Amino acid sequence: MPRSNAHYWFVGPALFLMFVILLLPIGIASIMSFTNYSLGNSGAEFVGLENYEKIFTRSTYEKMFGATFRYVFVVVPLSVGLGLGAALLINSTKRFGDLYKTIYFLPVMAALIAMAIVWEFAFHPTIGIVNSTLERGCGTVLEVWGWYAHGCERGFPLWLTDRDYAIWTVAFIGVWQGFGFNMVLYLAGLTSVPRELYQAAEMDGAKSAWDRFRLVTWPMLGPTTVFVVTISFIRSFQVFDTVEAFYPQGGGPSKSVYVMMFAIYEKAIQQNLMGIGAAITVVFLAFVMFLTLVQRWLVERRVHYT
Repeated sequence: MPRSNAHYWFVGPALFLMFVILLLPIGIASIMSFTNYSLGNSGAEFVGLENYEKIFTRSTYEKMFGATFRYVFVVVPLSVGLGLGAALLINSTKRFGDLYKTIYFLPVMAALIAMAIVWEFAFHPTIGIVNSTLERGCGTVLEVWGWYAHGCERGFPLWLTDRDYAIWTVAFIGVWQGFGFNMVLYLAGLTSVPRELYQAAEMDGAKSAWDRFRLVTWPMLGPTTVFVVTISFIRSFQVFDTVEAFYPQGGGPSKSVYVMMFAIYEKAIQQNLMGIGAAITVVFLAFVMFLTLVQRWLVERRVHYT
């Protein structure tokens, strides 16, 4: 009996869309990265590796890599850890669980541009609630903390305009905005953990909550953790809205918040340097792919699939 080819009609549209929407643009960007193409020009010259040489040799792009990796390696572990902690707390609570879920998930649903404006007012050096709250605490026992005492004497930081604090302030907003999404994913993962495993662990001597988490919950959340960490890495690399809202004319004070997505926007859209913008895009995709594969390999070595 001849083999049917009906399956091609089912996977064909999906493969076609994947090629047109995903693979074709990546291929065009890769080719464009070796040229000096800009919109409006009739042609483009082949410049070889000149665009990539600029990315890896000029100080502006060195700051771009520094800001991007500082943001990613602060936001990812904190948003994953807080998401897991919030999920465990909500899963163990008997009352108001739905209310807590709604409160923690609100930053995910809110428009980030609007929230960025709110945070900009909150971090204002004179009228912002952050510095006002810190100043109100001056004169208390908290002054034994060196940094806090220094702030009381000389004033607290200009959170968004000081190059030493800007990237950490933006990263704090990224954690606030992302951990609620991770919480929901971990809550879904907790529902798949069989209750019988906790009973068996307790019979084997796992009496404390920490022992039950270490021996049962954490191993069973392995597949969820792989997905959460992967998504968190990708979302962190894609940060743009907050930076553009705070610093529309540049990457913050002394380029300290000059993340890769904003660099792509600045070069390709604002300055119409499509070639260098495409080169940054290719490097961006390579970094995301490399870090995603590495973290998946490290995490999946200890993952238990059921």
